[in-house]
Amino acid sequence: MSQSVFFVTCPKGVEYLLADELKTFGLEPVRNAPAGVWAKGSLEGGYRTCLWSRLANRVILHIDEVDATSGDRLYDGVVHLDWQQHIPVNGSFRVTFLGQNEAIRNTQFGAQRVKDGIVDRFRVGGGQRPSSDAKAPDVVISARLNRGRLSLGIDLSGHSLHMRGYRTEKGLAPMKENLAAALLLRAGWPEIAREGGDFVDPMCGSGTLLIEAAMMALDLAPGRKSEGFGFEKWPGHQPELWLSLRQEAERRAHEGKQGKLPKFAGFDQDSRVIATARNNLQRAGLDGVIQLEVRQVADLALDGGWAETGLVLTNPPYGERLSERRELSALYRSLGESVKRVAPGWRLGVFTGAPEYGKSIGLRSYKQYRLFNGKLPAQLLLFEIDDASAMTPREPDIPGEITPRIANEERAAMLGNRLKKNMKTIGQWARKQGISCYRLYDADMPEFALAIDIYEGRVHVQEYAAPKSVDERSARERLAEALAVIPGALGIEREDMVTKQRQRQTGTSQYEKQEASGEFFQVHEHGCVLKVNLKDYLDTGLFLDHRPVRLWIQQHAKGQRFLNLFCYTGAATVHAAVGGASRSLSLDMSKTYVNWAEENLALNRADPKRHRVEQADCLAWLAEKPSPDQRFDLIFMDPPTFSNSARMAGVLDIQKDHGRLIRQAMARLNSEGLLIFSNNFRRFKLDEALEGEFEIEEVSKSTLDRDFQRNARIHRCWHIRHQD
Repeated sequence: MSQSVFFVTCPKGVEYLLADELKTFGLEPVRNAPAGVWAKGSLEGGYRTCLWSRLANRVILHIDEVDATSGDRLYDGVVHLDWQQHIPVNGSFRVTFLGQNEAIRNTQFGAQRVKDGIVDRFRVGGGQRPSSDAKAPDVVISARLNRGRLSLGIDLSGHSLHMRGYRTEKGLAPMKENLAAALLLRAGWPEIAREGGDFVDPMCGSGTLLIEAAMMALDLAPGRKSEGFGFEKWPGHQPELWLSLRQEAERRAHEGKQGKLPKFAGFDQDSRVIATARNNLQRAGLDGVIQLEVRQVADLALDGGWAETGLVLTNPPYGERLSERRELSALYRSLGESVKRVAPGWRLGVFTGAPEYGKSIGLRSYKQYRLFNGKLPAQLLLFEIDDASAMTPREPDIPGEITPRIANEERAAMLGNRLKKNMKTIGQWARKQGISCYRLYDADMPEFALAIDIYEGRVHVQEYAAPKSVDERSARERLAEALAVIPGALGIEREDMVTKQRQRQTGTSQYEKQEASGEFFQVHEHGCVLKVNLKDYLDTGLFLDHRPVRLWIQQHAKGQRFLNLFCYTGAATVHAAVGGASRSLSLDMSKTYVNWAEENLALNRADPKRHRVEQADCLAWLAEKPSPDQRFDLIFMDPPTFSNSARMAGVLDIQKDHGRLIRQAMARLNSEGLLIFSNNFRRFKLDEALEGEFEIEEVSKSTLDRDFQRNARIHRCWHIRHQD
């Protein structure tokens, strides 16, 4: 067979694994590129990649490369290629265009120039031309721009190969299938399966890791259930060759189920995602192969008959705010305790966007792989579950004592000058606006990764976790400098400054308890009086970034029935009451915060009969059928990113659960009412299905005052109404 050149794309960080995989399909890797591999080989190798690759996104059959230093040169290169051998004259095509340069800054422009060149090539001599079809073309032309060169090819896959066909339910997408396969390969699952090992995912979600692991062990081709590929209407397609490869895949699928199979089990404490996982494995043809059960990590148990070796692989959630870290660390610690109890001698793999929590597991990681979950940097941590790997669990980012001192006069002076400048700009703005609590500094200088907040003359300093490029000693040195500089630059006494650190520690240090100073004091915001405490809790009692949201509520609350879910210390309710809300209900699971909210309302002389605060699990409360008196005109909901408190009915993962929470909240909202939904998960993506059910307007930009505009992702906020 003649040799062809292919460009096979994949998730970022998976290139070396893909190169090894392509060799098994008869392709010879030529070079790796970011998120892809160039390879050469026969068309059969390209077909095998489409059918069997567990890692690829797309398989592009390379046609040619043309000059793209200008739009005209791009067109000239395209129009001279022989497109008749790749696109049926009476068929249709679509151009996908990636990349830009100084001359071609818009992908739509680039795609149009390619399309023009193709069409004009067919028009030479008055010939018939194919049509353009954006939705269901016969052939997809791939155009990839890199600096001044444009690579052109035929997309043999036609769709992203990560879509195996077993995940069809709409909603928020879990981990992509080819990333799951990459994790399994990095964790050594194929070797473990061949040696008789079993597989468990204790936080399985919709079951992607489980299904991909089973497909590997059963020798099931990932593309076996695909409804179609991009080459099937391509003029160069070889149907007989493709039929033989499909028949081979069916034979291997039949043989794969004949031998002794590993045992597979997936657990999750959310019954809804377990139901989704059941549907997914049914579509994958794995009924009876995978055991699924609703169960918490702490209750992990395996019945009899499991192998002495195996793989536990999972993708736990992670939190954002300081107040969520303790719960998240407890989850990782519980995971470590459970796997050591039920799976000694096995291997553990944890894929996480918060790898610092790996130390809470209580095992030494012997390997770490840097990967990406979409655009999010993440790591796969691998552990052997044995006594030799055991270590004392450690909490990440533990506060500690730092003695103020200046090691670098010039560097310290830079920070002092920046703080003085900010006092003249942000401080002056705040005074003119009548704002007494505001963020003065937010990691403005990379050398000093701090958030510095002013609370009516007192200063609250939080240290961000230093990047791994900065060693612990350097981070401590810079923090010591900051603590030495801040009082003088801001004109305060040292005792008026409180510091909370996120600092790595070694040994057996644990997360130190917060202070019990009882040092509450009152601050003022838009005519409201609020209690704060800078020392005793991870957060102060007042989220400064939500100041414009609270003001908006105050200005629109007159005569409204107001509901504050996950109310924290009730600051938003105070603003609603001061603004004239007819009544309010504020819910939080923490007795500490409920008491705090009641005290805040009392400070503002709110009638406790009309403005009630109750201790309640908002997840359970929302799940109940609303009573007639539980209808509201204005609802504010700012849930945590993650929580698995023992007092809750289940785990809260805002990315996964927000659609359900919003729908349940909207069920308690009057027809003309408004839900204000906010969260601070910086990679949050709103469920697109909600936009078809409600009127949704993102108002994030308008909810950030000047002191937070340097950090536009501090939170995101939406106004949600019922459709007319």
